[in-house]
Amino acid sequence: MSWDPDRYEAWFDTPEGRYALDREVMLLQDVLAGWPRRKRKILEIGCGTGLFLETLYQMGLDVTGLDRSPEMIAAARQRFGNRAELHVGHGEHMPYSDNEFDYTLLWSVLEFSGEPEAMLAEAARVAEKGLLIGFLNKNSLYYYMNVRGTETSLSRAHWFTWCEMQDLVHRATGFRPTLARSVLAGPMKTWKSTTLSNLANGHILPPALGAFVAVRVDFVNMKPLTPLFAWKGEPEMG
Repeated sequence: MSWDPDRYEAWFDTPEGRYALDREVMLLQDVLAGWPRRKRKILEIGCGTGLFLETLYQMGLDVTGLDRSPEMIAAARQRFGNRAELHVGHGEHMPYSDNEFDYTLLWSVLEFSGEPEAMLAEAARVAEKGLLIGFLNKNSLYYYMNVRGTETSLSRAHWFTWCEMQDLVHRATGFRPTLARSVLAGPMKTWKSTTLSNLANGHILPPALGAFVAVRVDFVNMKPLTPLFAWKGEPEMG
């Protein structure tokens, strides 16, 4: 599949896209605030053109990005120069060593993976201290009013409910989510900077309410509830 970086970023140049991006950045900063960042390494799986890598870099993290699209990585390299390590590869089967990074980030990527559990298990394998997940909420007003019943790449993605994501995290990593928040509780027509719209969309909310949910999973000083997924050749998916 060919990916067009210009078309990808064009959405964020629309009024709704800019508003949604600002809310997602606010959410990312909120859930990441509890982690040490100076001299810590984070890998973003499915980094695209590096929009959120930029936020992570500005927060003081050493950033690495992985994406399966050469076009996206080329655009990210134009944005970052030598400030980030950027690689083409698949998140379900990564070339990195166990615990090579302090943290991993999967931001709007599990929905588009054919093997989300394998991708999440890989993210846990290469992270020593924890991971962050951002996902699209199937129980949101945005899904029911703007996505369901349409024929778009978003409607063909696998949207998760908060309960489904909790189960997926536990199966793939052996841990339970430590923290979860959401943004954008209203339908897309309310994604704008007006007083009434900001009442629904301008605040960080419990995970079940918003169109976009962020989940933090801490590994440090926590005992896994089940053994971590062990790779033995190709993964067996049930």
